[in-house]
Amino acid sequence: MVLIPHGEIPVDPDAPEARRWLEDELSKPEYQSAQPTAFDLAMQAIRDWIAALFEGATGIPEPLLALAAVTIVVVLVVVGLLVFGLPRLRHRRRAARPLFDDADRRDLETLRRAAAAAAAAGDWPLAIEERFRALARGIVERDLIRVHPGTTARGVADAAAAPFPDHGPALRAAAADFDAVRYLGREGTRDRYDALTVLERTVADTAPVGAPEAGSPVDGSSAEALR
Repeated sequence: MVLIPHGEIPVDPDAPEARRWLEDELSKPEYQSAQPTAFDLAMQAIRDWIAALFEGATGIPEPLLALAAVTIVVVLVVVGLLVFGLPRLRHRRRAARPLFDDADRRDLETLRRAAAAAAAAGDWPLAIEERFRALARGIVERDLIRVHPGTTARGVADAAAAPFPDHGPALRAAAADFDAVRYLGREGTRDRYDALTVLERTVADTAPVGAPEAGSPVDGSSAEALR
């Protein structure tokens, strides 16, 4: 039997003990911080892929190979931006655009729920107001019209009649209902709310006719500001 002096560590451990020592050593922070990140692994995979493309490409000048590699990387970056970056930017820009003078930034589904909750409570003026906001928000989110501070309910209806000509009269009637309950103190009715709800859903499910590239500008001078 080999005697181990007091206070010294065995220098000839068995296999399980050696494996435990190695695991303990590699678990120290200095080793963990040296591990490659996901970005490092991704870049290494790209480098390996590019290297594999040019493997065995003899007779091609090195500057040309370098230029080709840079071109491939640029193309990959552009494709990544188009696929992942730009849609997110467009979404953030739409979501951040205030629709009314009171900076109402609620999205379509939030406005629909607010309208339904008001209707369930029998508050027809608020239900009509929220449903018209949902109608306007849905059309704006589809980039069919543009709004600006001072946009009116009638202005929204007139602009929306361009991509939805079959619903022009109903859109203007809905705008009149909105103005009546918001500015004139009218009570509103369930029938008018139900008609506005059907219109909002129908417009949401209807393909626009001759939709402009960036949306039709709204003229807010024809009625009181929609807010």
